[in-house]
Amino acid sequence: MSDTVRKKPFVLGLTGSIGMGKSATAAMFSARGVPVHDADAAVHALYGPGGAAAGAIGAAFPGTLAPDGGVDRAQLRDAVLGRPDALARLEGLVHPLVGAVGHAFLERHAGSPLVLLDIPLLYETGGEARCDAVLVVTAPPEVQRARVLARPGMTEAAFAAILAKQMPDAEKRARADYVIDTSLGFAAAEAEVAGIVAQLTDEAGQRGDRPRSQPNSNPFAVGVRSEEN
Repeated sequence: MSDTVRKKPFVLGLTGSIGMGKSATAAMFSARGVPVHDADAAVHALYGPGGAAAGAIGAAFPGTLAPDGGVDRAQLRDAVLGRPDALARLEGLVHPLVGAVGHAFLERHAGSPLVLLDIPLLYETGGEARCDAVLVVTAPPEVQRARVLARPGMTEAAFAAILAKQMPDAEKRARADYVIDTSLGFAAAEAEVAGIVAQLTDEAGQRGDRPRSQPNSNPFAVGVRSEEN
C-alpha cells in the first residue's frame, strides 16, 4: 500500500455519548451537502434481511435470526450478554464488514472536500486515527438522562450499561477538536455546524498530498448491538 494518500477529502469524525444529539447534528452536516457515513446505519443494514452479516451471525449464534432472515437483536443481545468470548467472536464477524462499507464510502466520495464519519464508539475503537479532526457533541448530564430515558423501552439499567461501555463525556470533550453543546438549541447547533463546514471545506481546498500512517485499528468499528447512539 502506498505511504501517501490524498489529504482530500478532509475526514471529520463525529461522536458523542448516548443522548447527546449526534444523529441530529449529522443531519445538519448532510443538509449542507457534506457526505455522511452513518456507522450505526451500516450495522443495521448488515443485520437486516439479506444483510452480509446476518447469515454468518445466524450460523455462529443459532437461534438469533428472525423469521425474515434478519438478526433478532434481542436474541443476539442475550447470546452475548456477559460472555466476553461470544462478544469478541461477534465483533470479529461484524467489524470487518463494517470497515468494508466505510472504506467504500470514502472511495465514493474521494472528490469531496469534506466527509463526516458518524461513529458512536469512535474513541473507544481507535477510529480517530483515520480522522483529520473530531467533533464531539455534548449536553449536561440531566439533559442527556432525560433524552435517553424518554426513549421507548429504555430503562435505568440499560442506560447505565450503555454508559459503562462508553468513554466519559468529559474525556471525549478533552480530546476533541470541536465541541457542540446541543442543549443550547437547534439554531445554535446549526450555526456551529455552518462554521465548521465553512472552515474545513476551505482548509481541505488548500491541502495537497501528505503521508498518512495506516492505523491498525478499524476506523469504522461500531458497537455491534447498535445501542450506543
